[in-house]
Amino acid sequence: MSDAVSRSAFLGSARSIPPFMDKKRILASVVVFLILAFLVYLQYRHWRAFDWHTFWSQTNRIKKWHVLHGILLIYFGYVLRAIRWKIFLKPVRPKASVAELVSSTLVGFTGIALLGRAGEFIRPYLIARRTDLPFSSQLAVWAVERIFDIGAFAVLMAIAIFLPSALQSIPHPEYYLRFRGAGFILIGLVAATAVAAILIGKNGEAAACWVESRFSHLSSNIGHKLGQKVREFGMGLNTIHGPTSFLMLTIVSVGMWYMIALAYHEVTHSYGADSLEIPVSQLLILIFASMLGSMLQLPAVGGGSQIATITTLSSVFDVPPEMAASCGILLWLVTFAAVIPSGLLLAHREQLSLRKLSVESHRAEDDSHGSAA
Repeated sequence: MSDAVSRSAFLGSARSIPPFMDKKRILASVVVFLILAFLVYLQYRHWRAFDWHTFWSQTNRIKKWHVLHGILLIYFGYVLRAIRWKIFLKPVRPKASVAELVSSTLVGFTGIALLGRAGEFIRPYLIARRTDLPFSSQLAVWAVERIFDIGAFAVLMAIAIFLPSALQSIPHPEYYLRFRGAGFILIGLVAATAVAAILIGKNGEAAACWVESRFSHLSSNIGHKLGQKVREFGMGLNTIHGPTSFLMLTIVSVGMWYMIALAYHEVTHSYGADSLEIPVSQLLILIFASMLGSMLQLPAVGGGSQIATITTLSSVFDVPPEMAASCGILLWLVTFAAVIPSGLLLAHREQLSLRKLSVESHRAEDDSHGSAA
């Protein structure tokens, strides 16, 4: 890919970014970098005998066909995300194009990969613009989509917990009780969220007002923002038009997360090592660790996801340090960074600047909150 493509799609107009946003991002990035540097130091201090020659030799021995399969599965997951959004749009835009939604999805996830949290609203912003719908309505869909993600992953975790010879057969069975406890907490969280969704769906405005009054003693601004989040969530629930729609959304969501698990399976099996012959049901542990680690991410670099994955591979599955490090990095590249080339190409073709989209989407979010005040 040419430098011109990267510059036009990624850099955009630097003058459109408010100085305070740059300062906030720089400060956040510095804090995350220091935390990650400390975690890396602790990790490699623990692995004092880490052999870089072994690391590179094992990385060079991977079966590239498996890696390609993993990338294709991840891209199929993006298609399923677009199909799920089309189901959400059916009541208001029944003729929405899946191709346009796939394009918005790829560009949006590229924005997250390159800009971090600053790019999280690019996808709903693009979809709103292309479907001629209010941005607030697509923020609502985005909020409900998160619930389906958590719920679908919880379904797979529940199957792994209760399925005989699934999580119980991990190399360190003593971890099973911890994972089962974490799984029950996740299932309980999903159940509580479902109850909250039912209450908000029945009387969203009353729920929003209660949240605003409950947290206004901390800050009126915080109370208002939380209340607005509840209103957005309630608006998003209105896109679920009946039991059939709910069932379809659930099936697509579970299928998407299963595709991600299969992608992990392809990557781990690409090394041809016994220690990485991990069943799909046990790889959910690895995905969960990666999700938790992604809370500490540097834009375009990652960090937290790789560290969490590497640590889990080494501690839970007894993968040698060099192979764990190589596999953790490759998993991040396949599941998180592989979208970047296609996203940048699409952004360049459509003359989009990720930075400008990031600024515009955050400004639109602020405007939607302000108009609701």
